[in-house]
Amino acid sequence: MDLKDAFEKAVKESKELPSKPDNETLLRLYGLYKQATEGDINTENPPGMFDFVAKAKYDSWLKLKGITAGDAMQQYISLVTQLSNKVS
Repeated sequence: MDLKDAFEKAVKESKELPSKPDNETLLRLYGLYKQATEGDINTENPPGMFDFVAKAKYDSWLKLKGITAGDAMQQYISLVTQLSNKVS
């Protein structure tokens, strides 16, 4: 299985985790997914200061700027594997 296939499998598994991850982990998954699928954040206009959810997502993705798609995929796969193996 190549990296892209493993990533797509991890994306599917992320929706079927035994328990919902905390918000910080969800933001990490979001940022890694966006970095893996779209690359560096492509907007210079951050969300408004009162749009807390959009701002948190923007910041999570922005922190990953410069990481290659392959590295982001690998980190995403590792995080989902770790979350899947946690006993609730």
